[in-house]
Amino acid sequence: MTGVSGISEHMLYSVQGQNYQAAADARYARARRHSRRVRQLRLAVPVMVAAAMLTIVGISLFNPFRILSKLPIDIGKLGVSGTKITMNSPHLAGFTPDNRPYELWAKSAVQDVTNPNNVELNELRAKVQMEDKTGITMDAQTGLFDTKTQLLDLKNNIFLQSTTGYEARLTQATVDIGGGTVTSDQPVAVKLLNGTLDANRLKISENGALVRFDGGVSMILIPDQPAPTDNQAPARDAAAK
Repeated sequence: MTGVSGISEHMLYSVQGQNYQAAADARYARARRHSRRVRQLRLAVPVMVAAAMLTIVGISLFNPFRILSKLPIDIGKLGVSGTKITMNSPHLAGFTPDNRPYELWAKSAVQDVTNPNNVELNELRAKVQMEDKTGITMDAQTGLFDTKTQLLDLKNNIFLQSTTGYEARLTQATVDIGGGTVTSDQPVAVKLLNGTLDANRLKISENGALVRFDGGVSMILIPDQPAPTDNQAPARDAAAK
């Protein structure tokens, strides 16, 4: 009986050892997947935000009054009040230099003839297709474009959304066309596929090649819940015995 008992104990230890090794391998695989996901997100977040903010740069070139002489205009969409000219529902569609489609809208554009360098844009929306065929949409309540300095100041509920599920919210952003920069000194919040990224300031420079989050940067990742493996059930049974 002692020999049978020794064999049984050896088999039990062997099964437990195999189950422990399988569980350890599963934990190691999960850790590697998590590390790889973190590395991917470190790249994906700045790229998404930079690409979306470059959409804003495209909007900054949207001066409907500049193209009045080149396009057929519906006079019914123009209004004059004092020194201000208002164009209702200006819309522009086309293709980027690398042949990606885009569309730009505004509820209204206002220009004061006494200060023709400034164009007020209200309720902006832009859509652009990215190189990987995904899309990005940007909304902003107001924008003030200085055609002389090539500066666009966006304010109030700036919302960026990609078709892959990323989102970003800002309350203010300044685009410098000549310098190829986008800056925001107010909080920015980014929603990831499985987490969030928050910061007090944002700066995009070198025409989108460099993205920097500053001040109170906080990134929270929610790991995926792994499905039970085939080896986990025997491990639980062995532990129960």
